[in-house]
Amino acid sequence: MNRIEAVRTFYGVLEKLGQRTGGPFLLSDCSGRLPWPGRGVYFFFEPGELRSESGHGPRVVRIGTHALGEGSGTTLWNRLSQHAGTRKAGSGNHRGSIFRLLLGEAMKRRDDTEEPRSWGIGGDPGTAATRLGYSRDQVKASELDLERAVTRYVCAMPFLFVAVEDDPGPNSARGRIERNAIALLSNYKGARVDPAGSSWLGNSSGRERVRESGLWNSNHVDESYDEAFLDLFAAAVEATAPLRGTA
Repeated sequence: MNRIEAVRTFYGVLEKLGQRTGGPFLLSDCSGRLPWPGRGVYFFFEPGELRSESGHGPRVVRIGTHALGEGSGTTLWNRLSQHAGTRKAGSGNHRGSIFRLLLGEAMKRRDDTEEPRSWGIGGDPGTAATRLGYSRDQVKASELDLERAVTRYVCAMPFLFVAVEDDPGPNSARGRIERNAIALLSNYKGARVDPAGSSWLGNSSGRERVRESGLWNSNHVDESYDEAFLDLFAAAVEATAPLRGTA
């Protein structure tokens, strides 16, 4: 099938996923008390971002998974909660989530501000403080408003997840679904299918791969896809249980 047919097929499977699981969901409504699968792949949408070429409805703007490294014990909820941030305090840790990092970078460029200067520097606030000549507390305080803004933004983004309970590793089924779905939906240096809207926050990103792909992803946006992953994705959807319980 050609690319637009593959994209339509992908969204058809995604629609079945939503029907099966009871989604889309919001991270603001979720907690670790829900019966999450141990492992899976997630798909985020963004208010105002709609499909225009492959059909109707929201377009996927971020695809991700977790535990691709051998021996990794990260769970699906672990990863989603890293993106969500510490909702009770309204903050978060962009150094533990590339998704949060990218959103914050784009917000800074959109607002034409260099603050906080420490955003994205180092693997922890202490390292950033040393490089910039600040104290650790100064770094954390300067980043708080942007971390809160990112938390509000992420928690308002609907998402779906598909359970794929395979072992960690770069050749896992989760990895295949993630990288092929990104490659399929990416508009990076290729024909544009369901392009980003003119007001999409990602247009303010300083990263060409984000701007040109129309996705909050950097890896795999320049790769070719293998349409065989669609069958793997569809089979995983059929094996995914509804998310029931109380947050």
